[in-house]
Amino acid sequence: MNTMKYLFTILTTAFICHSSPAKPVNDTSALREKISNIFSQFPEATFGVAFKNLNTSATFFWNAEDIFHSASTMKTPVMIEVYKQAAQGKFSVTDSMLVKNTFSSIVDGSTYSLDSTDDSEHDLYLHIGKKLPIRDIVFRMITVSSNLATNNIIELVGAKNVTATMRKLGTKNMQVLRGVEDKKAFEKGLNNITTAYDLVLVMESIAKGTVADKRSTDDMLDILLHQRFKRVIGGKLPADVKVANKTGAFKGVRHDSGIVFLPDGRKYVIVLLSRGIEDDEKSAAALAEVSRLVYEEVTKKPLPASPKER
Repeated sequence: MNTMKYLFTILTTAFICHSSPAKPVNDTSALREKISNIFSQFPEATFGVAFKNLNTSATFFWNAEDIFHSASTMKTPVMIEVYKQAAQGKFSVTDSMLVKNTFSSIVDGSTYSLDSTDDSEHDLYLHIGKKLPIRDIVFRMITVSSNLATNNIIELVGAKNVTATMRKLGTKNMQVLRGVEDKKAFEKGLNNITTAYDLVLVMESIAKGTVADKRSTDDMLDILLHQRFKRVIGGKLPADVKVANKTGAFKGVRHDSGIVFLPDGRKYVIVLLSRGIEDDEKSAAALAEVSRLVYEEVTKKPLPASPKER
């Protein structure tokens, strides 16, 4: 009799386990459905998403290997190269360098200049012909996405060196070929490119402190935390959440990439890429909503769909 009860218990347990499988540790099916509902509103667009929870094994990817124009997200790899070369003793970030506005196209070596009215930052143009600390120029390149700062810094460190360093970090497709506004290169399709997966590796290396020595990494994080453009990753998150990020945008393209620091010490990295939406407000809002959903997935704390933007 006891034997029959024992067998019955085993069979019942087996049936229950088979009928109700354990939820996978990285089950993001619900998150995927919610994000899919957002993206389905833009059939003309392509999106790329990469997310890594740095305190667990949780990840989420959407078209993470699709290639996108980097826009200004490539300025983070350029910053990394600056600190790498500084660590090698080639210069100090406190050294000064001459600010110029004449650059050479990678197509034929012809010269071109940037127009301040097309740039997101104008003050640096007042310093052309003068010297400024390298860190100050890097700070402008990241926090206000100065194109003039970017081109000066790329000439300092070399675009090929930036790409080589990114390969050492594990990226496969990311390429930094040139500075900004090289129209001849753009017309020939010679552009800086990335994938969501490659860019999330870059942000992860900064977040984990594996990209450089601690002092350099801390300084890069400080610069990213001073980012002025916060309406995508940080746009719908609570005010006590810190975001160290770098955006990128031009007509029809809207990106953001960053490290999210939660008040309890947890952190995650996230990359949001998009192309094909002409209305910048709509693309920014859609990506901000995805960021909100990822935050809820990590914290298990629901947020209002449209809280006051920071």
